[in-house]
Amino acid sequence: MSYDFCKQMMRLKFKIMPVALAAAFFFCRAAPGQNLDEIGVTLLRAVTTNLDGSGIRVAQPEASLSLSEPIWEVNPASVGQPSALFTYISIDGATNFFPNALSSESGHADGVGANFYGLTGQGVATNVAHVDNYDADFFTSNYVFNLTPMPAASVVNQSFTFGPLSISDQQGVDSAYDDYADTFGTLFVSAVANGGQVCAPGTDYNCIAVAAYGTGASSSIGPTIDNGRCKPDLTAPAGVTSFSTPQVAGAAAVLMQAGLRGDGGSDTSSAADLRTIKALLLNGAVKPADWTNSNSSPLDARYGAGVVNVFNAYEQLGGGKNNYSAAGSIPIGTAHPPLAGTNFIAALSGWDFNTNATSATSDAVNHYFFNAVNGTATVTLVWNRQLGQTNYNNCINDLDLFLYNCANSNLVASSTSRVDNVEEIFLPQLAAGSYDLQVLKNGGTNVVSDAETYALAWVFVAPTLSIANFGTNAALTWPVYPAGFRVEAATNLVSPVWNTNELSSPVITNRKNCLILSATNTAQFFRLRQPDF
Repeated sequence: MSYDFCKQMMRLKFKIMPVALAAAFFFCRAAPGQNLDEIGVTLLRAVTTNLDGSGIRVAQPEASLSLSEPIWEVNPASVGQPSALFTYISIDGATNFFPNALSSESGHADGVGANFYGLTGQGVATNVAHVDNYDADFFTSNYVFNLTPMPAASVVNQSFTFGPLSISDQQGVDSAYDDYADTFGTLFVSAVANGGQVCAPGTDYNCIAVAAYGTGASSSIGPTIDNGRCKPDLTAPAGVTSFSTPQVAGAAAVLMQAGLRGDGGSDTSSAADLRTIKALLLNGAVKPADWTNSNSSPLDARYGAGVVNVFNAYEQLGGGKNNYSAAGSIPIGTAHPPLAGTNFIAALSGWDFNTNATSATSDAVNHYFFNAVNGTATVTLVWNRQLGQTNYNNCINDLDLFLYNCANSNLVASSTSRVDNVEEIFLPQLAAGSYDLQVLKNGGTNVVSDAETYALAWVFVAPTLSIANFGTNAALTWPVYPAGFRVEAATNLVSPVWNTNELSSPVITNRKNCLILSATNTAQFFRLRQPDF
């Protein structure tokens, strides 16, 4: 990063920091109740062992609540963690003690920490290795804008924004953060702001940008103002984005821990890469009932990929890394119909971390062949904006997703955004059959690089509902995976009114949801459906 650019970013920092401060002050209140059931944490803890962020160092930069007095620190007691877990860092130095002379307690920081790693709240990653709590002003200027490595934090939660910026200023912030993420492999999980346009740093290509979801939630809606990219990437239940963001950051830390300890296979480096974590979290998200996208706009402008569900993401991680079935090159811009299916991938939930390479005269296609079941299909492709790419008309390599029916060569779905470094296909009703899932890299001379590394996550599932006698009662059962489905009942099929009014919560037994129905239950018909939250 040039000296002139650093000076530009310093001027930008001083101009925008009061906006971030005002936002932080306005939302300095207790974190709203977090539904760990809704984001898959409760289920994950029920079927796995010790997935709690162990071994993952995290960072929490906090915007100060006052221009005259620094107020940005987490009080360890407020989140039920020992003081030794924290390092407090600002321009005035660093300390492992609380209280200290660097700053004072921030209620906003406490609320964020409670949702991120807190024991007294409903923290997602309750056993992280260490928390570096920064003054956000110092963090951005000293590390991000100067491309200087911080202590080895793998996941950084940013529950602040720079507020509405001009296009050029937003692009400057995006460049700094994307360069940092691509250089050091750091995963930034950033709020998109609470109304109006999505704001930096939640506009960065390589981050996970988070919206807030729920009745009365205040959250910004995409796309980005610079070139219409899809942001947010995910959402989580909270009143404002300050407290939805740490839920996703906690989920990322838990998934990173799982990847590093081998739950996704022996290639732990690929499993814990920020691109793989992002692809899995987006692909495991649960779609609200009114979720929508298009082939040129892969994510919903309100929800991104949907409501984060760390259990679903973990199950797809557990499907293991699966190499593509075949690869080939084609002349630039020509058709790429499905190949004859070979080397079918057995894992209908899984992921890959691979590279696609083109030339000045060819596009490249990696083929993944699946024998899919009659059900739901979700596929997410993620890659980075590379270091030093500031040309916003052509600052990322152009990768696309295609799903073809092998039997008739018909194109079933595609995701072909030119401006996003995320592509997603979602099909709630995919017919059983053989399919060619293609990752295409567009070649030519107007590319960032001939080769691009990407992460791919997929799931082809058909959740089934079964009913059997249980003594004098009946038992409904369905798989715990994928999470996000619930049972609804009706008394008839002539004019059915589907609801959950007379149904209790299921009990998990042998990776099955089990719901016992009284013989006096008036409902006779039952179905599984994805929730509308």
